[in-house]
Amino acid sequence: MKKFFFFLLFLLPALNAAAQETYLYAERDTCSLYFDVYRPYEGTETTFEGKAKPTIIFLFGGGFIQGSRDGQYFRDWFTRLSSNGYTSVSIDYRLGMKGYQVGKGVSGAAKASEQFYKSQQMGVEDLFSAVAFIAENREELGIDPDNLVVAGSSAGAIISMAAEYDIANGRTGNLPEGFNFKGVMSFAGGIISLDGAPEYKSAPCPILLLHGTADQAVAYKKLVVMGRGLWGSDFLDESLEKKGYRGHSIYRFKDRTHDVAGYMNYLWDIERSFLEQDVMLGHARVIDALVDDPSLPSWGNISTEDIYRKK
Repeated sequence: MKKFFFFLLFLLPALNAAAQETYLYAERDTCSLYFDVYRPYEGTETTFEGKAKPTIIFLFGGGFIQGSRDGQYFRDWFTRLSSNGYTSVSIDYRLGMKGYQVGKGVSGAAKASEQFYKSQQMGVEDLFSAVAFIAENREELGIDPDNLVVAGSSAGAIISMAAEYDIANGRTGNLPEGFNFKGVMSFAGGIISLDGAPEYKSAPCPILLLHGTADQAVAYKKLVVMGRGLWGSDFLDESLEKKGYRGHSIYRFKDRTHDVAGYMNYLWDIERSFLEQDVMLGHARVIDALVDDPSLPSWGNISTEDIYRKK
């Protein structure tokens, strides 16, 4: 196993230094892929009612064109996880839309959908490789590959949702036999499809969906052209409901835009409840909540056109 840094110490705001370990988990033709491990702080409780707390694998956002696993913005959330007894793993993935110019009109959108889907699936492949690396090196890493929750922001949330969708539909790539995540936390995510609306063939693991009802960057409902496009949290929750599957919760943030993609550190009570009740205790709750909370921050609206318009 190739390990880049072992116990590299860095200062985190308002807390003691946390140990960070960086590992090379995959080599691609275009880049090397690493992940960082953030451990629970000494003295924190790493179990809940006798159940080991899961490790959280995190995928950053950035529209498949930018972002990084060690972005300063996410550090407060990693600190939050560490101070509550959770290990977190923040991973690289390939940015499939970087340098791609989206054309105008229906034809431009239809063509771009192929690149979006390719970007999503490259991310899924990279996520599965990270899981496989953890499984192969479980003893040295001290991480249980059978107790993983995947979480993502924006593009990272899309990858997270698509990965669990692939598992539920029998497309498991290089994952260990019988593997599934213990849960998914999606901050403004969805699923990109070229073959019409996504349909789960078997029940997925517990899923927590968090999305702004006015999101114009990652559609809250769906954004589809000629049967291709993105199906958002509202559609996916309804689809799971129609199937009769349990263990899915959606929090709809009234009139909020893509801000919700950055709410990881603001919604800890919701996340903790999901991790404890649905993931660890297996209560398989079904929650549908409309949240109107003016105390949550707003950083302004951003649309798909803003992200991908030609320069």
